[in-house]
Parts: sequence; C-alpha cells; structure tokens
Amino acid sequence: MITDKQHIDHVLSRGVEAVLPTRDALAEMLASGKRIRLYCGFDPTAPSLHIGHALQLRKLREFQDLGHEVIMLVGSFTAMIGDPTDKGAARTPLSAEQVMENAKTWKKMASKFLRFHGENKAVVMHNHRWLGKLNLGDVVNLASNFTVQQMMERDMFQKRQKEGKPIYLHEFIYPLMQGYDSVVMDVDLEIGGNDQLFNMLAGRTLMKAMKQKEKFVLALKLLTNDEGKKMSKTEGGFIAIDDVPEDMYGKIMAMNDGMIVPYFEIVTDVPAEEITKIREELSGGKNPRDVKMALAKTVVAMFHGPRAASKAEKHFVGVIQNKEAPDEMPIFNTALQQGNALVLGEGAMTLVDVLVKAKLAVSNGEARRLIEQGGVTLDDVKIDDAFRDMRNVKGVLRRGKRQFVRLV
Repeated sequence: MITDKQHIDHVLSRGVEAVLPTRDALAEMLASGKRIRLYCGFDPTAPSLHIGHALQLRKLREFQDLGHEVIMLVGSFTAMIGDPTDKGAARTPLSAEQVMENAKTWKKMASKFLRFHGENKAVVMHNHRWLGKLNLGDVVNLASNFTVQQMMERDMFQKRQKEGKPIYLHEFIYPLMQGYDSVVMDVDLEIGGNDQLFNMLAGRTLMKAMKQKEKFVLALKLLTNDEGKKMSKTEGGFIAIDDVPEDMYGKIMAMNDGMIVPYFEIVTDVPAEEITKIREELSGGKNPRDVKMALAKTVVAMFHGPRAASKAEKHFVGVIQNKEAPDEMPIFNTALQQGNALVLGEGAMTLVDVLVKAKLAVSNGEARRLIEQGGVTLDDVKIDDAFRDMRNVKGVLRRGKRQFVRLV
C-alpha cells in the first residue's frame, strides 16, 4: 500500500470535481493504509469506450497503483434501462444481445489503462448477474428509500416537465439500480463523471440503509464544449479509444480551441506546471494550431504509441494541411468480373454502391447525403451525381478530409 501524502493529494485533485462526504476524510482513510474496494461503472450503449472515459479509467489505475482493489463494472443490465442523466428524452431501450455485443471488446480497450493480470489485478463485473435476479418486492424495497420529490429535483426532469415532454417511471428506477450495485459489491468508493453525482449519491443512501456503511463518492470533471455539453456520441465530439491513429489525431485537430487546456488536464498525464505554461502561452497569443498538434500527438501516443503518433502527425500535415493523398489507402476493385459480389443489380455499380461497399458510408442514405453536401471527390474533383456509373473507374475516391479509397 502506498500512503505517501503527496501521491494521495495528486490522485484526489487531478481532474477531480468533488469528493463526498469530504476530501479530507477520504485522504485520511487512504493515508491510514487501509485497502479499499472501489469501482466505476460503464454502460455499453455503444461498441467503443470513448476518450471521455479515459479520465475515469486513468483514475481507477491511479488507485490500483496505490494498492487498492479496483472493479470495472459493465452495466450490462442498467444499459437496458438507459441512464436518463442529462437527457432531454428517454433513451431508446437496448436488448440484452445488443448490450453484450457492444461490451465484448471493452476489457481489451480498458487494458490500455488497467492491469488485468499479475499482482493486484483489476476485475471486470457485469451487473446483470445480480440486477436481473431482483423480484418486484426487492425493487419496491429499494424504492422505499427515495421520494418522488428527490427524483424530480433533477434538472433534466424539471426541464422536460416544463416542455411537456414525457418522464417515464423506468427512468426513476435507473439510480436505484446503480445504487444497488454499490451494495452488492460492498464498495468503499465510487468514481464517475460529475454528471453521475445523483446516481452515485443514491448508492450512498442505499449503503447506509442496507449496510450501515459510509461510501465515498469521487466526481470527475467532464470534457465539455463551449456550450457546456459533454463530449460524447450523443452530443458530438466523439473520439473512440479504438479509433485509428489518423482519425484520432484529425478529430482532436478539428475540435474547438477552447478544449485544448481541458484535454491536457483531463485526458493526458502532462504535469500541472506544464499545463499552466500552455495556458499562459495561449493567452499570450501563441497559435492554437501548434499547441493542438502537440496535444493530438500526446493523446495518440497514449493509445497507440509514439511511432503511430508520429505517423498520424505526418499524415495530418500531408493530407489535411497540404491536401496530399496518403501513400497507403484501402483498395477497391471496380472491374466487372463474373460472380463479383461488388457488382449490384444488372451490372450496375453506382457511386452510392461504391461508397457503401468501400466503407466510406454506412448506408445508401448517408452516401447520398455526402454527395449532396459536396463531400465526395474523385481525384480532387467533386462528384454530385449519386448514380454515376463507377464500373471500371480508376482514381482516388475521397470522403471529406481524412478518408480515402483507391479505385482500381
């Protein structure tokens, strides 16, 4: 167990919004040498963990390095309910199959931060294993610890009520289920984004009622844009942990300049004094593009290594800034061949067909929208005909700024 005060202070301050009931009480417990059990929950509503999860995973790793017992909880049941936090409407329900399919590579992605082998290894748990066994009496018993007034104090419910939008009963159930996770796992601490504070405090309530035990809550800062919206798949600015280096680098370069300093603090391990210097340089008129390039290279190196980061930077400078086509790109064969699965209909191969089959678009509808918006070029010439015959066409097909396919 590491009980060094300076080390503990860093863990409880970097990227931390609040500690409840008090930061001093948690610091004292950590300094005592007691080994605690803590967790952070991740609902698999999408196939990829995103870069906004990076701080939560890094914070878990920091506690793991201190010697504490770390649990990565996959919300395999709660994801089917749908967390109402910050939502202007109820989430679309997911099936158990969808949830488990989304989560199947999460442990591998999380291993970029957490140690799942060796001494003091982190463990992965799935909450469907206990939440799926609750009966109606159990749920009523959990609900008896909360009031409707408590639930309606949440901003998004008040906003929906004023706008005449529905608030569904199952959305009140979500914090009960997240709170019960703490009880079952008998944890001492829960980590989550500050948008999860209500749900995490529900766990404190249930721990006191059912275990007569205090539970600490550590709320982390969120990556938010200039409008205060968190960076996520729903709100935009989504960068997946498993994005390829070139895409990750390009997405960071495309974000608002106001995100530079928060990204350095929340996502990276860059020392605080260096971040202060970066802030001062930006205020003094330094070109944000140069600082953002340093940030992009730092972040890509965290997830893919220094060599991939350097390659991604070279790609960005050549392809995006200098508008050069990359040396390496996927190949798509437009030649007509007997039994060629790429040839659709009666020998037809339209631009829409090629965009979808070459994975530059996920659907025919998206392909048509890209073409209508001027986002598709062939050898740097825009194509505006979605049904152009692409049989035996050669050249470089490009979607937007970063995606290329060589037609042969």
